Amino acid sequence: MIDRFVLHTIIKIYTTPKLRTAARRLTRTVFSRFFGAQYKAQLFPKRIPVFSVDHQLDDYIPFVPQYVSTYLNFMAFWIRPLGILLKKYPSYAREYGSDLIHSVERLYLYASDMYQHAFSTTSRPRYLKSWSFILIHATDPHLCCVPSLHVMLALHTYIKIGRLFRSLNIEHAFGTTLRTEAIHITEAVLHVKQHSVNCIAAALYTMHCFDPLLFNHAEINGFIDDLFAEDAYILPKNKQIIQDHIHRLYKAFCDSGATSSSWKQPLLNFLFTQPRVR
Repeated sequence: MIDRFVLHTIIKIYTTPKLRTAARRLTRTVFSRFFGAQYKAQLFPKRIPVFSVDHQLDDYIPFVPQYVSTYLNFMAFWIRPLGILLKKYPSYAREYGSDLIHSVERLYLYASDMYQHAFSTTSRPRYLKSWSFILIHATDPHLCCVPSLHVMLALHTYIKIGRLFRSLNIEHAFGTTLRTEAIHITEAVLHVKQHSVNCIAAALYTMHCFDPLLFNHAEINGFIDDLFAEDAYILPKNKQIIQDHIHRLYKAFCDSGATSSSWKQPLLNFLFTQPRVR
């Protein structure tokens, strides 16, 4: 959720000319290419097919409403490091801030290439016992599951921004590691039933295609290996089964992508094997 520090950072971004320009572009992209595309699909159904991407392994991951705050933290997750730069290292913020915002916009543009061809969704409980879930159900048409921008942004923040902070020797500015938070956000999208295990593999594959050197196989496979390490809601034997599935599907996407004309083709091939719901 948005805390006072994140809110102050957003205000600071929009009152800093160089950052404001990049932030306005990002905002337009998010509303037009992500939310706008989904709302348009709701108004004009069947123009773009919608597929269900649930997997039977999703049943091994219980619905845990308490994870919603972690789930909703995905935007604050990348904004908070920029706030640290603005507050403690203003010279770095001036030099790198605009590029960081632009890199997030590029993620949205990259993922939206898929949404122009096919939408995807999952079964989620209509849980209305908290304002957070009411907000989710009221604003999220839930049609952009493959690839998951939640997971993409989590991975982008811990690898790209984490690498920047290490290069500037200011990694100590964080109270916890970015990687740990990225793992928790990825787990949260499953526990609040906004995504399937299939969505995780698709998002990791998309990030590898986005930047193969930065989001390399070793980094991504290590990330998968560490999922659910501290998760008390999933049986240990099931954790391994879920990890193995994500590993296999990620590798299958990568192998297929190596001989495809477009990075999107393996994901589209996969979606068209799933049940069409609209």
